[in-house]
Amino acid sequence: MTTLKQFLNSLSPVQESSWQKVAILFRETSLKKGDFFTVEGQLATQFAFLQSGVVRGYYRDPKGIEYNKHFFVSSSIIGGYTSLITGKPNQIIQQALTDCSLLQADYMALTNLYDTCPDLERVGRRFAERYFVEKERKEVEIVLYNAEKRYHIFRDQYPGLEQQIPQYHIASYLGITPTQLSRIRHKLARS
Repeated sequence: MTTLKQFLNSLSPVQESSWQKVAILFRETSLKKGDFFTVEGQLATQFAFLQSGVVRGYYRDPKGIEYNKHFFVSSSIIGGYTSLITGKPNQIIQQALTDCSLLQADYMALTNLYDTCPDLERVGRRFAERYFVEKERKEVEIVLYNAEKRYHIFRDQYPGLEQQIPQYHIASYLGITPTQLSRIRHKLARS
C-alpha cells in the first residue's frame, strides 16, 4: 500500500483522512502470466494499481490481428479506462505478460469519494491529464518518427523491458514487423 500512496501523492497530495477512505477500497490480488485483467466486449467496473509485473494493452481487428497499444509496468494503473468512464463495453484487452501483483478496487466506489474528498478528485483529474498527454505522445511518435527512432524511444521509456517480453510484442507496439525489429536491433548492435 505504501507504493500506491506514493503514486497517488506523486499526482497530487492526498490528505491522510482521504487516504484512510481510499486505502480500504483496495484488495491485493494477482495475475498469472497470460491471465486477462480486461477483455473485449465486457463492461469494466474494476481498476488496479500494478505493484509488479508487466501487462500489455492491445486490441484485435476483425481479422484477429493483435495490435499492442501500451505496456504497463510497476507503479501504474490498469483497467478499461474508457469503459469505466463511459459505461460501454471494453475495446482494449489487458493481459499479463509476466506474473503480476495488483491492488484492485471498484471504480465507482472511488469516484463516490470525490464529493467528500476533493483531493482525490484532483488526483483523478491529474491521472486523466497524464494519460491524455501519454496517448498524444504515442500518436505523434507513430506518425512522425521512423521505426528506429520509435525503438529508441521505447527503450528509453521502458528500460529493461526487452529482456522480459517477447520481441513480437515490441514490434507490434512499434507498428512494425518482427523482422523489421530484428534488422533495427542488428544494425544498432553493429554500431
